[in-house]
Order: sequence, then structure tokens, then C-alpha cells
Amino acid sequence: MLRRLFVFFALALALAAPAAAQDAADAIVRLNRLENQMRQMSGQLEQLQFENRQLKDQLRKFQEDVEFRFQDLGGRGGSRPASPSATPAPRPAQPQAQPQATPQRRSDVFDPSQDPNAPGAPRPLGATPPSAPLADAEEGQGGEQFAGIGELIEEDEQAAPDAAGNGMAIPQGALPARPGPSVAATSVGNPRADFDAAYTSFTQRAYDQAEMGFRRFLQSNPRDRLVPEATFWLGETYLQRNRYREAAEQFLNVSTDHPEAAKAPDAMLRLGVALNGLGARDRACAVFAELDRKYPQASANVRQASEREQKRNKCT
Repeated sequence: MLRRLFVFFALALALAAPAAAQDAADAIVRLNRLENQMRQMSGQLEQLQFENRQLKDQLRKFQEDVEFRFQDLGGRGGSRPASPSATPAPRPAQPQAQPQATPQRRSDVFDPSQDPNAPGAPRPLGATPPSAPLADAEEGQGGEQFAGIGELIEEDEQAAPDAAGNGMAIPQGALPARPGPSVAATSVGNPRADFDAAYTSFTQRAYDQAEMGFRRFLQSNPRDRLVPEATFWLGETYLQRNRYREAAEQFLNVSTDHPEAAKAPDAMLRLGVALNGLGARDRACAVFAELDRKYPQASANVRQASEREQKRNKCT
């Protein structure tokens, strides 16, 4: 009797073994499918989180740009856009301008109204204050190579091209003043951080944003050691957009106010390029010749670029 029972159980186990193995295989397959689905869902979730962060950054930049435009409109005397639907836009700039007035009074923030002749201080187009420092600097240096360059810049400024680029003369005071004090309100209070942010915009070819950043740096830190370099890169933002007069003004500031700066040879080279863009070939050739004489220790790149420009302009 016991032998029969043992044989029966052995037969039952033999029949149940394949079914158990099949169930285990099916369970493993389902588990693998679930793992793959979890990986796909995790990847989709990470993608959505990344896109969400991008949208947040774009929204933040858009809000900063809108706030800056409101402040810019408020600084220009409340000028309104031409579109009728956009007429209510300047109104929010008035209440926002009041809270920003308090940070500008801190001791570590530059106030353009206290020192209007500081580098980067806002100056209206066609006004006399920009030309006076240039003329004084030329006389103080005693170099004939810069003689008349300030007057040349002023003449080109008074005969600025119209909006269509036709080169028509525009009376002084007809052009709006450059936006000035509003950019200082967005300074983070760290000179190096402001400079690096502006330079990053320049390397990304965002020249308008880089111009605003370097002007903000110069207004907020008029005595910082990075002023010559910031002035040079501000001029470079203008030169990259073929705004030769403004570029020449900034490069001349570096050459006359900071002749011992590391960027002085580069500034003199770019000054010649800007003057050539203004059509003053003789002045450009004189600047290139003075560069070779005054900075014989300039880098090989600067010297080679000066030689190329002299050959291109057929300087004697």
C-alpha cells in the first residue's frame, strides 16, 4: 500500500513540474516587460522635466526683457509704441521705477548723475560732453596720431544715417538718448559676474545683450580694474554690427585713457579698423603706424593684423 502511494505522488510531481517551469518563464518575461516600460517612462519623465526647466528659463528671460523695456520707456520720458494695442504697456514702468530707485542709492552702486563724465555714463547723441574728454586726452597724450579723431567721430555722429541707412544728416537732439541709468538697476553687485555675463553674451553673438551688459558694468564700476577690457569689448559689440562711430569712440577711450592696459594694442588696432569703416583711410593708416611704433611688444597676432590692414588700405 505504501509503495502505491509513493508511486502516485512521484507521478503527480512529474506531471506538475513542466507547468511550474512554464509559469516561472512567463513571470520572468512579464517582469522584463515591466522593467522596459519603467525605463521608458523614466526617460520620458526626465525629458519632460528638462523641457519644463527650459520653459521656465525662457519665461524668466522674457519677463526680464519686458521689465527692462518698461524701464527703458520710462527713462525716455514715457514714449509709447506706435501700435494702439500696446499703449497701456508704458504704464507699469512708472510703479516699477520707484522701487528701483532705492538700490541705486547704495554706496556700492554707481550713480551716473553724480559723475556724468565717467566711462559708460549715458550721453545724448550730438551733445558736447563726449567730445571734450576725447580732445583733452589727445592733447594730454601729445601724439599727432590721434589728432582730429575726436572731431571726426563728432562729425560722423552729427551726420548719423537715418533709419533706412541713407546717410542723411539728422539735426542734433533729433535722435533719442541712449538708455543709461536703467541698466544699472539690474546689476548683481558683483563686478566680475557682470563682466563675465556680458562677455558670455558676446561669445554667443548676442551683441545687443552684450552691449547692455558692458554698459551696465561700466556704469556700476567706473573705477574697476576691468574697465579698460570692458570698454574694449563694448567697442567690439559696436564694430561687429558695423556701428563704426560708436566703436571708434570706445577704442579711442582705451587708447587714450588706458594706454598701459593689456588691451591697449588691440584697441588701437580695432580703432584703425573702425576709422577705415568711417572712410577715414589716412587716419586709419596713421593709427596702424603708431601701433607698430608705440607697442613693439604687442602680440604676433596684433602685429600681423596691423600689417594686413596696412596692405589692404595701401598705406605708405
